[in-house]
Amino acid sequence: MIKLYHRANMVLIRCLAILSREFTVVFRKWRGRAANLAGWGSSRVRYDEWIARYDSKDDSLCDAIAVSIAAMPRLPLISVVMPVYNPVPAFLESAIQSVRNQLYPHWELCIADDASTDPRIAEILRKHRDADHRIKVVFRVKNGHISEASNSALELVTGEYIALLDHDDMLAQQALYRAAVEIVSHPEAMLIYSDEDKIDTEGKRSDPHFKSDWNPDLFLTCNMINHLGVYKTSIIREIGGFRKGLEGAQDYDLGLRFIEKTGPGTIRHIPRILYHWRLHENSMSLVPESKPYAETAAERAINDYFDRQGLKAKATHAVFGYRTRYALPVPPPRVSLIIVGRNAALLSNCIRTLLDKSTYSNLEILAVGKAPPSLIKCLGDERVRILGHGEARGKSALRNRAAAMASGTVLGFIDSSLEALSEDWLEEMASHACRPEVGAVGARLFYPGTRLYHGGMILGMRGKVAGYAHRGRRHAGYYGRAALTQCFSAVSGRCMFIRKELFQQVSGFNEALSNFADVDLCLRLREAGYRNIWTPYAQFRFLGICQGFPRKGEIAYMKENWGSLLACDPAYNPNLTLDFEDFSLAHTPRVRISP
Repeated sequence: MIKLYHRANMVLIRCLAILSREFTVVFRKWRGRAANLAGWGSSRVRYDEWIARYDSKDDSLCDAIAVSIAAMPRLPLISVVMPVYNPVPAFLESAIQSVRNQLYPHWELCIADDASTDPRIAEILRKHRDADHRIKVVFRVKNGHISEASNSALELVTGEYIALLDHDDMLAQQALYRAAVEIVSHPEAMLIYSDEDKIDTEGKRSDPHFKSDWNPDLFLTCNMINHLGVYKTSIIREIGGFRKGLEGAQDYDLGLRFIEKTGPGTIRHIPRILYHWRLHENSMSLVPESKPYAETAAERAINDYFDRQGLKAKATHAVFGYRTRYALPVPPPRVSLIIVGRNAALLSNCIRTLLDKSTYSNLEILAVGKAPPSLIKCLGDERVRILGHGEARGKSALRNRAAAMASGTVLGFIDSSLEALSEDWLEEMASHACRPEVGAVGARLFYPGTRLYHGGMILGMRGKVAGYAHRGRRHAGYYGRAALTQCFSAVSGRCMFIRKELFQQVSGFNEALSNFADVDLCLRLREAGYRNIWTPYAQFRFLGICQGFPRKGEIAYMKENWGSLLACDPAYNPNLTLDFEDFSLAHTPRVRISP
């Protein structure tokens, strides 16, 4: 009878969860349409509209940039490095011309032709070299592939910084100016990267990639630097340039070796489209499988990085990017899972799935809430303890009380409305939580079905405190970010892991907060110098009912304490909207347009 009662309760709960989710989706669509009709809020913006508004050529802007250059206290020379091998002649012309058209004149273009067999290539290169003294060309006698060709181009470099350009791509007209401004404004900058888009054979731009600020865990899943990358020349020479044998991932490998010589404070992100990646039938931008060796090379580059760092970690190619498994300490730490819940059926279901799906042995479960004796008897597991409320009131207070009673060195806060989906979820969460640089770790949460519920948190969403990245989406999200391990400013407290000593160091959850206690905790961890991680490889289903609107007092508290971060989340690009959770374009970018 107990099992039948439990199953009936869970069927009812699942039905209510689905109805709640569908009502929320319909309500949001209605609210968005109503907002547009009323003149507030924002509809989706097409990229061609965005270009016309914010990235089109403007004579007044060009004049202002010229005035800005004249007033710069110093004018760093930037060397554009371009290896060449049998590109489409028209694309090569466009690539070179995009450098010659730069608004910032203090550059040199260093080209290495890797023994191209098309005689037109040498003609084009000589023509431009003879027309502009800033263009240098070396003709290699023997083809050595892209790494050796790039190193030949590096030998021509005399500039303070190096910018990388492929032989069929294009720089935006203000690319080197923006890089120079960043160099002058931030003398500590060693590595600068920008946003990028694609350009087809007809010159039409598409598929913008608006990136986050420096995100070290995301960089270990994909080459988020990519284009435009600008590097301090002295560091490039120190690490020996490009490594032979890493062709296809030579830029990725260069970046991984480069960041070993610098700190995160020396890496700058320019949130502007400064590079146009060419789309054509043989390019990786259009046909990634055109260079299958690139995946193997990138995997090797990441694992070589781990070896050099002395990290016990292993990267393998995944459906999206690369997955890294971090080794747990030996012996594995004791993990205390803390579950606060009022619904006995949900609590029972949560505990069952956590135990059934877990292959991790050194754990305990501290359940805080209504739990009839039949539940404990039914579970029959000594690892489960039922705690009373005591004098604590509110979810944050109950969690803090349970954390103080926990025997584990790692705490896992689990919402009672979750059920585990992946068997190695606990190893995944605990291995990240044990990393010394990591604060809180969040998991991938789904609604009943295949729609994503939590893919990390974006600060400032909908003009309030935070929203869930990619909520309601079925796909891998914006440039795969709903399926890639990465840093976020905050992760949901519905499933959050953290080392106990660290939890105590930042004084646990703020008991005065309900809706935003998780965000507040994550931001305090970030302020203390730790980074918060979201992993898609620990997966759960959310069976709860969606929460109502947060209290105004809590919103006011968060804005007063964390206002600067809420206005500009470093894990989210200011050219992307805060009106929706789908990484669509902002109706009005939060980027200064003037020089």
